Formats: sequence, structure tokens, C-alpha cells
Amino acid sequence: MNSAAAPLLELDGIRKSYNLGRPNEAEVLHGVSFALGTGEFAALIGPSGSGKSTLLNIIGLLEPMTAGSYRIQGEEAAGLDDAGLTLRRRSALGFVFQFHHLLPAFTALENVTLPALMREGRVTLKQRERARAVLGEVGLGQHMDKRPGELSGGMQQRVAIARAVVLQPPLVLADEPTGNLDRASSDEVFALMRRMHAELHTSFLVVTHDPRLAERCDRVIELVDGRIERDERHA
Repeated sequence: MNSAAAPLLELDGIRKSYNLGRPNEAEVLHGVSFALGTGEFAALIGPSGSGKSTLLNIIGLLEPMTAGSYRIQGEEAAGLDDAGLTLRRRSALGFVFQFHHLLPAFTALENVTLPALMREGRVTLKQRERARAVLGEVGLGQHMDKRPGELSGGMQQRVAIARAVVLQPPLVLADEPTGNLDRASSDEVFALMRRMHAELHTSFLVVTHDPRLAERCDRVIELVDGRIERDERHA
């Protein structure tokens, strides 16, 4: 990471409560603060129920925070309306989930072109060729015309990674991307994300329960009971 560069995202005192104003109101994030710089590859870890998925949803502009400040590429997220949130999400973020969420009726290539279709309403020839190239880079050049049901779990997750990086977003959010895979496939998918990070200079924030994978990230942020308990960088 270039330490002189402005942070890609900045969280300051993020709080999140559910059932506001009701007897069962519950706060799940209690003032979370950290910054992520351009080109970082960080793991977000913590026990179940610690608030990792909630925090990732806030960073992904999928749900609002209750209090605090979240700036992405210098822009305050709280000031964006629905259209602004959608535009920022499509331009700045890529997503990889534990369950790949590929469209079963679409081929691998068609799934990878979806971000362009959603962002611009159409897929240009250049964008289709870019999708073909990325599928080749993730080792699926011979499988791009297959549908998800014809691919193994590890191959489906490679398609999901290709879809996340095809438009070269500044940040990819990965929520347990290897949680549904065996160990060998997990290692392959993780190695692929590291390669995409190195080649594209895209930042990654990876939620994982796998301590082996977390220790192979450049930075580990540990969330416990809705608070940052550890934030350390690896050499």
C-alpha cells in the first residue's frame, strides 16, 4: 500500500442498531473505526455474531449505519440517496460471496458480463472481450460457455471472482469466499484472489473463519462483540 495515498475507505465511529425505538432494540456495532488504503489485502475475522457481515454490508453500501461516518473514495456515504448509493456501489465495489450467486441460466461468460450490463445497460464488444480475457486469467478459458451447473464449486467461485474484478473496481469485498469449498479448492481460490490483487492493484477485504487464510493476508482486523479488538499488519 502507498501510505501517502488517501484512504480508499474510512470508517469513523460506525454504530449499527436494529429495531430502533423498540423494546428489543439491539446495537451490534459499537463505534467501529479503521481505514483501508489502495492496494491493501486485509482479512476481517471474528467469531459468529461479532458483526462481520453487518459491517461488510455497510461497507458494501447494502444497508445504512445508525451513526458514525463512512467515506468511500473521499465521499461521505450518508449523503448519498438511493441512486447515488447504487452508482457508487457499481463503480467502486466488486462482491464475492460464500455462495457464488451466479445466474444458473447464464453461461460463465454471460455471468461475468453482468456488471457491465447493470452499470451501463448493455455489454459492448470490448467489455465482452475483457470478460473472456479475465475468464482465461482465472483458468476457465475452455469453460466460458458452460452454465454454473456444469462447473465444480471451485470453478463457480472462480467465475464469481472474475465477475467481481472484470470492471477493475477499487475494492472487492469477499464474504467467506472459501467457506463452501474443500481445503484444496479453498487454497486455489485464495491464491487466485491474491494474484488478481497483485495484477490489478485492487484492494480486497476478505471475511473468513479460516485462520490459515487470514494469516496469509497482509493485514488482519479482528472484530469481537461489535468492536475492533485487533488490527495488525503482516510483513
